[in-house]
Amino acid sequence: MDKDPEIDPVKYGVLWERVQNMDRKLEKMEHQMDELMALANKGKGGFWMGMAIASMAGGALSWVLAHLKGT
Repeated sequence: MDKDPEIDPVKYGVLWERVQNMDRKLEKMEHQMDELMALANKGKGGFWMGMAIASMAGGALSWVLAHLKGT
């Protein structure tokens, strides 16, 4: 039969470099996803804090107006 196929060191080196580049890109994408998730979570917290402040302001305004009218 044919002799065992040999690994071409140049092609192997090119393949190795491509794998390393893909690994770096994947790590960068993972880091960016973590940053996006953190930003999204901050946005959710800000939304709920705004809702809480608006609710308190509305309640306080209602209380003041109710006491001014004497109801």
